[in-house]
Amino acid sequence: MTLQALTPEEVREQKVYIEWGLTEDEYDRIQSLLGRLPNYTECGVYSVMWSEHCSYKNSKPVLKEFYTEGEHVLQGPGEGAGVVDIGDEQAVVFKMESHNHPSYVEPYEGAATGVGGIIRDIFSMGARPIASLNSLRFGELNTPRTRFTLEGVVAGIGGYGNCIGIPTVAGETKFDPCYSGNPLVNAMTVGLIDHKHIQQGRASGIGNSIMYVGAKTGRDGIHGATFASEEFSDASESQRSAVQVGDPFMEKLLMEACLDLIHHHSDLLVGIQDMGAAGLVSSSSEMASKSGTGLILNLDDVPQREVAMTPYEILLSESQERMLICVEEGRDQEVVELFRQYDLDAVTIGSVTDDSRYRVYQADELVCDIPVDSLAEDAPVYQNEQMRPERMDRFAEEAPFVPVITDIEKTLLELLNTADLADKAPIYETYDSMVRTCTVVGPGSDAAVVRIRGTKKALAMTVDCNSRYIYLDPYQGGQIAVAEAARNIVASGAKPLAITDCLNFGNPEKSEIFYEIAQSARGISEACELFQTPVISGNVSLYNESNGQAIYPTPTIGMVGLLEDIDHLLLQRVQQSGDTIYLIGETRDDYAGSLIQKIQQGTISGVINFDLEVEHEHQQFIFQANQNGLLQSAHDLSEGGLLPGLLQVVFKTDFGLTVDLSNYSGAQLFSETQSRYVISVTSDQQAAFEALAQERGVFVQQLGTVTDEPTIHVTTAERTHILKKANFESLWQNALPTLLNPS
Repeated sequence: MTLQALTPEEVREQKVYIEWGLTEDEYDRIQSLLGRLPNYTECGVYSVMWSEHCSYKNSKPVLKEFYTEGEHVLQGPGEGAGVVDIGDEQAVVFKMESHNHPSYVEPYEGAATGVGGIIRDIFSMGARPIASLNSLRFGELNTPRTRFTLEGVVAGIGGYGNCIGIPTVAGETKFDPCYSGNPLVNAMTVGLIDHKHIQQGRASGIGNSIMYVGAKTGRDGIHGATFASEEFSDASESQRSAVQVGDPFMEKLLMEACLDLIHHHSDLLVGIQDMGAAGLVSSSSEMASKSGTGLILNLDDVPQREVAMTPYEILLSESQERMLICVEEGRDQEVVELFRQYDLDAVTIGSVTDDSRYRVYQADELVCDIPVDSLAEDAPVYQNEQMRPERMDRFAEEAPFVPVITDIEKTLLELLNTADLADKAPIYETYDSMVRTCTVVGPGSDAAVVRIRGTKKALAMTVDCNSRYIYLDPYQGGQIAVAEAARNIVASGAKPLAITDCLNFGNPEKSEIFYEIAQSARGISEACELFQTPVISGNVSLYNESNGQAIYPTPTIGMVGLLEDIDHLLLQRVQQSGDTIYLIGETRDDYAGSLIQKIQQGTISGVINFDLEVEHEHQQFIFQANQNGLLQSAHDLSEGGLLPGLLQVVFKTDFGLTVDLSNYSGAQLFSETQSRYVISVTSDQQAAFEALAQERGVFVQQLGTVTDEPTIHVTTAERTHILKKANFESLWQNALPTLLNPS
């Protein structure tokens, strides 16, 4: 068997490294680092490790500006996932990652392996995964291809999560033509851990063993990291070799075996890391680089499910359900015997050295010999130019859009019938949200809430991003993305703790795209610092373009909050007849980027307005009012505005509403002014609630009451509308099934 497909000279002459994503300058840099021509395997190794997906070479300068500190942060960015203290020697572990391009090529497997990969990041830290979330973006549901992609992605998420037994408790699904050729599939997992079990991906201790555990290596997923770091085109649809194939039953065994190892055999374990993007080469080189050591690996010992695999294929394969661990010298057999109990491979494939080199052998031949830091720490970093998008200046000069509302009921029906605002139950009911029986609030609410067994505590969690706002103003839009996530957490009764992010953008080499990245990151960081919700983990997914057309900038925010006492849980929907409905926050003429603008104008434009300080004050007020026992329910107002938000608090309940909105114009009923909530208060708590609002200087307005009638009485400046709730709720519930099955 020929171990190298081409000689170093042929690699240089044929320039195969260009196909793998390396530039001419980068190839020259590798040649300079090595003092010789890199061979075929070495070129492949550098191409994946220097891809954006692994090295963050275009985004690292931006990521360094994130607010990552906080008194409760136990582990920030740099490991498999972030860790935040929640008291009682417990911590929450969470992270979000993307699987965008694979999910377009193979929707089911792309989404399923995205879920599997993020779950491994959580248990590699020593945490038991307790919940999964997702953020999905598709084109409009008017083409068979988009419907096929959505159905495959949803089936993949459900298929993997349901089989492994981790509840999918929250998410968001949005639609816009810009995602037609490049959907976004962002997966997040949350885990629980005791402080004493926190792990790191380290390969330290000269002579210690490097062990491969889990499933066998195949040829699936080769160059997956590179595939995720380049623009999409019609030709990319055929790149199925870059998509992995998952096995949730194997992952369940691997998870239990790894947690057994961590929790009961920690004395022999030095470090552990998932073989994720870039597979074996990524996990092994990163573990060594973080430890200041080197490695010797023997690929003959790597379990393989296909014959005649080359070193290039073995090192770059992204086969799923595999982990790499570093074990105290001489204790390998204990690991072998432990994993045998779970019917899993555990094989010693190398050892830690003191020479800071990455040396790989196959068939007694040295097939790769490079400085380990040159892969992980010394990848090139680019300072790209920023240029404010021309569209922003054009929008600033245009007359602001104001919706024309001639029939409030008709407009409301139009909004409820959109894929964006429609009931997402047909999607989330595919997922098991109740397995493990700790889910207190599941999908369909502002945030999910999961109880921590044996305590009165619970975790609230959400994913959020309105990419239309970020398209109009990346800086303010980035702030709003964090603010909306925090609003959802606060509306559940919890205190926001920290965020993870998934930064989905187009080609960073384009100056306007890099402006979007840098300015949205600045906005995210400022909001995080004010809210004291540091960035503890995340993922960058760039080059999200299809045939040269970029998606809207979409920095998805995943946030987790802590309920110290489950008795302070807040629900989105009203709880009893006779309660008073209040609006928190002023309503202005804010229509730029709104859903009503998208519907009436067919596109978005304008200038958005957002006050971060007002947002923070309103969040603190809602949290304090709830801690004081003054609130019955809370729902943050976002997409669609006030009138759709009022309907959302009574949908799927036995209650109706009587509200007076005569102070607002018809258009303002659909305004998307930020920092607003609809809350309900019992009659005996009204005085205390209003007194607290006055004390804190927060604008509140009494809108009406909760009723036992199945109707919604809305008084506007023109007249009183009597809306039959069943008609509007039925349309809202049937909108998505109708769009998915147009025949």
